[in-house]
Parts: sequence; C-alpha cells; structure tokens
Amino acid sequence: MQPLVKTTGLYLAFGGVVAADNIDFELHTGERLAVIGQNGAGKTTFINICTGYLKPAKGKVYFDGQDITAMTPRKIVRLGMGRSFQLPQLFTEHTVRECIQISAARQNPRLSAFKPLADTVDRNDVEGTLELVGLLEDANVLSSDLPEGKRKLLDVAMALALKPKLIIMDEPTSGVASEDKHGLMQTVMAALDERKVTSWFVEHDVDIVAQYATRVAAWINGAIVADGTPDTVLTDPRIKSEVLGN
Repeated sequence: MQPLVKTTGLYLAFGGVVAADNIDFELHTGERLAVIGQNGAGKTTFINICTGYLKPAKGKVYFDGQDITAMTPRKIVRLGMGRSFQLPQLFTEHTVRECIQISAARQNPRLSAFKPLADTVDRNDVEGTLELVGLLEDANVLSSDLPEGKRKLLDVAMALALKPKLIIMDEPTSGVASEDKHGLMQTVMAALDERKVTSWFVEHDVDIVAQYATRVAAWINGAIVADGTPDTVLTDPRIKSEVLGN
C-alpha cells in the first residue's frame, strides 16, 4: 500500500545543530501516530518540513504519492494535509462559526469579496463540523473568549473544515488542564475517526500517547530512534531514560 506520507533522506541543520538527520519515514492511511521526544529533538522541525514551512537541505517529502518538497504550505493544505498548532491559530476577532466558515472558504473557488462569507460555504458542513467537536453551543462566541481547551478544539475543527486526508497536531493538549486532557483527545479522535482522517500528533503526556496512539515514533537529536506500538516504544529502556526521564 502506498504510504500517505513518505520522506527519504531528509536532512536539515541550523548552524551546528542537526534537526533532521537523514530521515526515512512512512505514515499510512488510518494510523494514529504519536511523536515523542524532548524539547529540541527535532519533532516540530520535521512537521514544518513536511508541511512546507521549512525546506530541507537534502531529501524529499511525498504526500499521497506526490512530491511536495518544494510546495508552499497553502498548496500542501489544498492537497489534503491539515494542521493544528501548539498555540491555536484562530481568527480572534471572529466568532467560532465564522472561524469555521473562513477556513472552509479557503477551499472554495467561488469565494468572492462581493459575496457574503456564509453564502460561499455549505451551512450544513459548517454546523456539522461544529457539532462534531462539541462547539455548536459556542458558535456565536468570539474565538478569543474561549477557554484553552475549546480553543484547541476550534483549531482542529478549522483544519477539519478543509476536508483533509491527514491532520498533524502539534501538542494538542499543551496548556489544557490535566482533568480536561482526556476529554479533549477523546473528542478530537472521535471526530477524526468519523471523518476518516489519519492523525499524527506531538505529545509529552505519556498517558495520552498510550491511550490514543496506535503507533509511536521517538525522536532524539534529529533522528527517529524507536518506532512501533505504544507498548513497545514506551517500555524501551533507552526511551524511558532519554525521552521520558524515567
């Protein structure tokens, strides 16, 4: 089966620090990949290369069989790769519903400055996305007024509105109260399963990784040093010592 994401020989260094050290990687449709590693291990750099925000010094990135190495983030999004961020990227002067509408409109060739935003998107799709992530009751709330957990959900919902094949989430539970983390991840993963979207998320909370990932990739110094099931990777002595600090 053709991988959804494939990288070959990715290399990138910042000065004397190697952030991606000849990375060969594959992600397949339907996987729930958790990426773990200490700060500075290269996790976000790898995401930024795969999503077009950084260009590698060497190597290639393929998405759904297409070479996307030189593409802009916008073009990559249009191919079906969505992303949410550690700090949610919201339209803070707009309501929750308007944020979804703006995101959905990016994929609409009928978008026009002379046409109301609500008329350029499918209302049922917008309302369905809000309901899917549990934000329908907050639809008329300014996104800037949401608590952090709901801001995270809205960031994912905006990516979902683009109807992606894959969503990459950079630390989806960071900044969220401990008692709310599992509820947030349960909502997110149920939404992704409902839309049949493959997921890849960076996470530091071992309990979240163990419960919601089907595969774990551990990073140390710009390289993937362990890749397998949560049980295998999270009990690896080197990972416990150098990544998890146990």
